[in-house]
Order: sequence, then C-alpha cells, then structure tokens
Amino acid sequence: MIYTITLNPSVDYVMELESFQEGELNRAKQTNYFPGGKGINVSRVLKRLGANTAALGFVAGFTGNFIQQKLMEEQVNTLLLEVSGESRINVKLKAGDETEINGTGPIVDESAISSLLNQLDSLTTDDFVVLAGSIPSTINPRIYEILIQKCQTKGAKVVLDTGGTVLKELLFYKPFFIKPNHLELAELFGVAIQSIDEVVYYAKKLHDQGIENVVVSMAGDGAVLYTGEGVYLAKAPKGEVKNSVGAGDSLVAGFLAEYVKSGGASEALKFGIASGSATAFSHDLCRSDEVLTTLNEVTIEKWTGKEE
Repeated sequence: MIYTITLNPSVDYVMELESFQEGELNRAKQTNYFPGGKGINVSRVLKRLGANTAALGFVAGFTGNFIQQKLMEEQVNTLLLEVSGESRINVKLKAGDETEINGTGPIVDESAISSLLNQLDSLTTDDFVVLAGSIPSTINPRIYEILIQKCQTKGAKVVLDTGGTVLKELLFYKPFFIKPNHLELAELFGVAIQSIDEVVYYAKKLHDQGIENVVVSMAGDGAVLYTGEGVYLAKAPKGEVKNSVGAGDSLVAGFLAEYVKSGGASEALKFGIASGSATAFSHDLCRSDEVLTTLNEVTIEKWTGKEE
C-alpha cells in the first residue's frame, strides 16, 4: 500500500479569466474546484494508475467535507482525520500569468497528531509513505521527523517531497526517494548548478548519504535519476503546458506506481516523467490513458558523463 500524508489539504479553486485588472470587477470564463494538497494529488494520480493508495492527513469544516467527498467519488481510500476549524481554500487565477492565493488551514493539536501516529501502527515493510508539502505553522515543526521515525520503526519506505531547510534536515533519515528540482539541489549544497554533469555530481552526493533513489527534475529538460541501478537521464516530451499544478506530484505518483509493479527504478522514472508531463498538458491531474499515450514520447538513456 502507498500511503500519502497531507498535513494541510485544500480546496483548489481554479478561475480562468481572459485578463485580470487589479481594483476592477473581473469575471471568470470558467471555474473548477478540486481537492488539493501535494499528498492528495499523489493519491489521486496513484488511484488513476491502478495503484493501492490511502490518503492520510487532517481536514476540517465544510471545505474538509468537500475534500473527502471528492476523494470518495474518485474511489480514493480516505483516512483523513477531522479537526476543528476549516480546511483552507487556495485560489488559482489563470489570466495569461498564473497567480496563487493560499488560505490558512485549521489548527492541529497534539491529540490529532497522536491519532495520525496511531494510524501508522499497521505499517509493514511492504508499505510506502509519502510525506509531501510544507509544514503549516499551526503544526509542530518537527512533525515530519516524528512521522519518519514512526514509519522507519515499522520498516516502511519513506518518500519525501519537500524542500528548503526541512528537506536538508531530514536527509539524515535516508528516505527511499526524494525529488528536488535543480534549484533545490543547488540550495542543499549552497552552490550554483549550471550543467547536467553538476546535477549528477550532487545527486551522487545525496545517494552516497544513503538515499536510494534521487530524482532531480529540470523542468522542460527532463530529469536525472541517481540510483543503485545506475544514472539515467529522462527527456520529457514536448507539448503545450496548460497546467502547472500537480505535475511534480504526478511524477512521484507515476514513479511509485510503476516501482511497486516492476521494482525497476529506470522504468519507474519513465512512468514518472510521463505522468508529470500528462498532467502539465491537461487541465487537471493526468488520467491513465493520457499517461500511456505520453509514455511513448519519453526517452530514457543511461548517463555516460558527457553532455551532448
């Protein structure tokens, strides 16, 4: 089972406008509501790809009810805990450029944290746990460390999709999979990265620390995978980018869905890139048919150490 933990899920309210004028009345030409949050996105894509997944985390109020309802409609196994307050609403304005306004979430007390930890008692060595997103200010800042320790005592594999100082501090726990982009990789080591050779060099440093799979995304240039199998470069397909929300989460989901099936990291990377690209080319998270179509356009090659 692949569990995802989203500490601060949201209702993503997406508004598309011809143009946006500050201080004026603006009318949307189209609006959509989606359950959001990085872990939620991962579970939604995993379900669409046929993987066994369950979504954990905290929801509150009428917005929390919406999140749970939509996940149940998509047949995602929801184990979300209800807390006081309201789950946040994140507004995404698409009018040429994309503007995001993220709301605040509910306050999560220690009893809710204890309940979440209790949910992890049933983990086994066959399970994966995805910790995705930033840590809200209303939650104990050590929460990821606490969750990782609990997962590892059960032998579950931890996937960590976060950035900044949080990621840097948690590398000590040697997560199974991390996915920094090239800028975040540079930030981890306090350097400027300007070539794929340098990406590989610093990804190796992370792998040498005990992180089994390091994927470094490079936007339109694809991604580098550093793993025990070797080093691989994935070239992303070309297409019209319609959606910047959830592409990275879809990459994580595609990687895990295929890894659970085949156990091969390079093939998992190919599915991850296809999933992330399919999401970028659509208005919502990718569907399985879109991933399979995009899969044919993804190329994976073993890295030889020389850029073309």
